[in-house]
Amino acid sequence: MADTHQNILIRGGRIIDPGSGLDAVLDLWIEAGVIAAIGPNLSPTGPHRVISAMGQIVAPGFIDLHTHLREPGFEYKETIATATEAAVAGGFTTLCAMPNSNPVNDHASVTEFIRKRAERAGFARVLPVGAITKGLLGKEMAEMGDLVAAGCVAVSDDGHPVSDSEIMRRAMEYSKIFNIPVIDHCEDLNLTADGIIFEGMTSTRLGLKGIPAASETVMVARDILLAELTGARVHLAHISTAGSVSLIREAKRKGIAVTAETAPHYFTLTHEQLDGFNGNAKMKPPLASSDDLREIRAGLADGTLTAIATDHAPHAAYEKAQEIAHIPFGIVGLETALPLSLRLVEDGVCSLSDMIRAFTTGPAAVLGRANTMGCLAVGRAADVTLIDPEAEWVVDATLFKSKGRNSPFIGWKMRGRATAVIVQGKVVENG
Repeated sequence: MADTHQNILIRGGRIIDPGSGLDAVLDLWIEAGVIAAIGPNLSPTGPHRVISAMGQIVAPGFIDLHTHLREPGFEYKETIATATEAAVAGGFTTLCAMPNSNPVNDHASVTEFIRKRAERAGFARVLPVGAITKGLLGKEMAEMGDLVAAGCVAVSDDGHPVSDSEIMRRAMEYSKIFNIPVIDHCEDLNLTADGIIFEGMTSTRLGLKGIPAASETVMVARDILLAELTGARVHLAHISTAGSVSLIREAKRKGIAVTAETAPHYFTLTHEQLDGFNGNAKMKPPLASSDDLREIRAGLADGTLTAIATDHAPHAAYEKAQEIAHIPFGIVGLETALPLSLRLVEDGVCSLSDMIRAFTTGPAAVLGRANTMGCLAVGRAADVTLIDPEAEWVVDATLFKSKGRNSPFIGWKMRGRATAVIVQGKVVENG
């Protein structure tokens, strides 16, 4: 649990702040929950706590654009308290909560419930994402104005793609009025049909119905065209295929207001992970081919993909132990995202600063909050992540703070871990 506000001196860490271009060993002084000074050998007066960050990275607090908190309605999978505790364990200070709870976050009262539960938990900050359509049914738009007034920072029918292009067009037009992004799960449900895993050699070998890459790229193309038509800010979630990266790259070249994220599993794993009917590797969009993985990495390297999100989707153990056709899609990701992303740096895909950017200024820009989040500027709220880049550990799902154990990375050796986060000036340490 987070401490109460206190003045804090973070001493001698390598401060990497992509928003300002800062990369230097310095001190950081936090006073009354706000960053008050950054510089060498700071000597503040008055009572304060000192955190030694020697050998550690001091970064802006990580922002996850894509988290399934499960509460209300699915507390047996996860609660807001357990999800936000898992978040700070993974280095995240802010989560964007997807609306597919029960009831759906399509009404201001649900938004307010989520915010109050997060405040009571006292871990990471939660920014609710409201539904585009009532009940996520894709038929009637939710009251976007009421959702924004209650605290929603974006709208999405994530997990239930809006197939009706006219409704999606209207959603984009309304989103401009309220200056929020539309976040879309790009999937053509007709192409997906009853597919279980990616359509390729593994699906053929296992005798499972495949999901073609075009299921994603067709909807990416549609959303790009609607973004161009409306001029709305459109953010494409969990991009997984080479074709999508190519389309997004061209759209950005043309100046269309489209941004996109991927998730660590899409630049780390391929569909071969499903061999042996591994239910912990069943997700949507499905793990794709090695060619797709390479293009996801290329998209991160050249800035086509500007954010890394977790798509944290916890399920109960018994749900993931079923026959593979009945296993729900999704994996947990909050507590493994950081070390998996550090592998991009080890592999020369991107610099350490650019990797941190994908968790900080990139997501903040998507939300239209680059002036208030994702940066360590003096005067900003003190959201800080401390990272030991050399910490070695093995993924043991029984030690997760999340209720979810559905990870394909169990038993993997990891390097790099968040040692503490500071959320609005309050310290949450990871032991």
